[in-house]
Amino acid sequence: MSWLSIALLACAVVVVIAAEWPRLEDRFGLQARRKRERARRKAQLRLLQTDEEEFAASVERDLSRLPTIEEQDGGRR
Repeated sequence: MSWLSIALLACAVVVVIAAEWPRLEDRFGLQARRKRERARRKAQLRLLQTDEEEFAASVERDLSRLPTIEEQDGGRR
């Protein structure tokens, strides 16, 4: 093999890598790793079923425990 054919082969490899880079990055890049980790975490989630009346009662309880500020009918203007 001559040096010219080696240089042409190297250029061809660089062109193929450059053309396929977006696809390679989607598969092996940092964003792909984050997507896989997020998919794993989402797969472990489960839906909790609650009673609507129980939920409404807990919301009312929480609201009644909140501190309130009473407005004064003072003469500020």
